[in-house]
Amino acid sequence: MKHFVKISIPIIILAVFSCSTSVDSTTAKEIITAEHILGNPNFQAISFGGYREKTRKMCPSVEELKEDMKVLSAIDIRIIRTYYTQKFPHAERVLQAINELKQENPSFEMYVMLGAWIECEQAYTSSRNHSKENIKENRAEIKRAVELAKKYPDIIKIIAVGNESMVHWAEMYSVSPRVILNYVEQLQKVKEQGELSSDLWITSSDNFASWGGGSTDYLSKELDELIKAVDYVSMHTYPFHDTHYNPDFWQIDSTDLSKSKIELAKEGMLKAKNYAVAQYESTRKYIHSISPDKPIHIGETGWATSAFSNYGVNGSHAADEFKQKLYYNYMREWSSAEGLACFFFEAFDEPWKDTNDVRASENHFGLINIKNEVKYTLWSLVDSGQFEGITRNGNPISKTYGGNEEALLQSILAPVVQTKTKSYE
Repeated sequence: MKHFVKISIPIIILAVFSCSTSVDSTTAKEIITAEHILGNPNFQAISFGGYREKTRKMCPSVEELKEDMKVLSAIDIRIIRTYYTQKFPHAERVLQAINELKQENPSFEMYVMLGAWIECEQAYTSSRNHSKENIKENRAEIKRAVELAKKYPDIIKIIAVGNESMVHWAEMYSVSPRVILNYVEQLQKVKEQGELSSDLWITSSDNFASWGGGSTDYLSKELDELIKAVDYVSMHTYPFHDTHYNPDFWQIDSTDLSKSKIELAKEGMLKAKNYAVAQYESTRKYIHSISPDKPIHIGETGWATSAFSNYGVNGSHAADEFKQKLYYNYMREWSSAEGLACFFFEAFDEPWKDTNDVRASENHFGLINIKNEVKYTLWSLVDSGQFEGITRNGNPISKTYGGNEEALLQSILAPVVQTKTKSYE
């Protein structure tokens, strides 16, 4: 790869000795490609938004994002996923932050799955038109993705065209597979012309149903062409949401009521993990019927730790830190064993997502909250000193609940029987 000469010798040495046995025989040039980092357990992945305020208009600075990258590195994250290229300055500042950290410390290693947001005409308005796209904004997103990939070839390893842009429940902005296919083909052509590295992978990141793993009304000629056009499929699975929208797997019967909250939570989370695996398998079956060798990775999955309606005390009882830890561990273990990348959603809580209700689950998917406290999933890393000397917003990293495990366990909500409503597809 022509950009490889820009990488310093210390980074090459680190890459060679940090890779798993499955890639030990490869060259340093191969190790830094998407093909070799996706699914390599030494390159764990996460979705990342560094927003600290209740609006994305207040974008974190490069220095703040450098803090975030150090935190993520401390929890052994090596690949992050972003969502926009030009509507907000976040992605470019993230790339600048990583680049500066690499200049300051040649052993620092972080790669990016760069998202380009795609939306329909008049998205987020009452006049939205799903049969047409927002050509001006979508083209600008793709154009900027190309510019950034050229500027940071040693960091950007994947471009994702759209985020949940094809799934039917994305009512405010969704488009048809034809729109996604058009931009994927454009990017593949840019690669063929040599403007972008041939090792850069192009995908779209969407719900499992959008990739053919759910109801048949998603199937189309355009979807099949898209499956063939991407370098790999990035699929989302959210058992968390289905504890409310499609809760059959989450239900317990009366014979279970004698069990403790902890026992019920553990059983529920094992069912949640198996539910996610089943969605992966249904998607894999369809994808491989169209393109037998197409790689598939998990582009998003996660578990919120706080909620009121739908998932909290007045809903399915899904949201708490104990369950997030179980789900995180289950999905990391399964995906690593299968050789899959799993972009866990997400690194930090982001309060801008629902400003009408601070308790809303969308604000609480992070492994770390806005008080710079790591949730139960990561408590052991505080104990082992992984965050020593690392700060966020100038403050040290601490534990939720003040590290009081008994108090945390008291907060567990046992799964409850829910009435099935509508499918979350």
